[in-house]
Amino acid sequence: MSGATILANPAASGGQVAAVPAPPANRPRRDYVSIGLWISLAISALVWALPFVFMFLTSVKSRADVNTAPPWYLPTEWLFSNYADAVDTGNLWVTGANSLLVAVIKVPLGLLLAAAAAYALARLRFRFSKLVLGLLAAGSMVPIQVGLGPLFTTMLSLDLLDTKLGLILPYLAFGIPYQIFMLYGFFRAIPDELEESARIDGASTFRIFWQICLPLAKPALAALFILDFVATWNEYAIAATLLQSQDNWTVPLAVLGFSGQHATDYGPLNAFIIMSAVPVLIVYLMFQRYFVAGAFSGAVKG
Repeated sequence: MSGATILANPAASGGQVAAVPAPPANRPRRDYVSIGLWISLAISALVWALPFVFMFLTSVKSRADVNTAPPWYLPTEWLFSNYADAVDTGNLWVTGANSLLVAVIKVPLGLLLAAAAAYALARLRFRFSKLVLGLLAAGSMVPIQVGLGPLFTTMLSLDLLDTKLGLILPYLAFGIPYQIFMLYGFFRAIPDELEESARIDGASTFRIFWQICLPLAKPALAALFILDFVATWNEYAIAATLLQSQDNWTVPLAVLGFSGQHATDYGPLNAFIIMSAVPVLIVYLMFQRYFVAGAFSGAVKG
């Protein structure tokens, strides 16, 4: 203890007992690395949060406040009516429903198809499996802009132009190769003994995939679900090429149309952008606990 004393040897001090103070206890060393990491985290969070704070403040300001006051000033009058005006002007309910319908169909269906194909490539033995994987990896690297011209011609010939089905099919075609490539490493990391024991118990290949491997891939699937939902919700190039009528517009097209027609109405414009990002934020909050674990799944074979 810090207040304890040590009694000296009586013989060495002429028979007298002298109280010698104990050495001070060792103080815990400061972890400067952790302190530096926390400071870096705080600065990064501040840098990322400031644009959203300015966007929110602008969304509740009048046009006069936007034109005369700096963006970090609080509004003289909080105009939450800008959100209602943005919904009515930008037809947010229709465009948001279109984007949600496309994402709800495309994302789970694409992940299911990608998981089945990745499992077949990783766990089933057949010739040219590496070649197929290489072709899929190469396909995932093709820029979307390269195929916009042929895509428009194909959808026009199939009479799928300006339809939701004509939008979902290209989204699946461009998204599945990347998902297969990511899930392949995860399924390869599953121990062979787990599959062998299931086969000894009489499980079929489909049952092993559906009841054993697919539940084990939940972290990777959740991470891909977030990334794919965000990419589908924010996709612009294919939607701008294939969708023509405003009734079929998705959110990115509606944001561009709103900004083109009401470029000086910064309050309703920022309110429209904030509301269009709410579904993405909800999906991320629902699956964020799996995101970190799933982002690196399959990186190292166990």
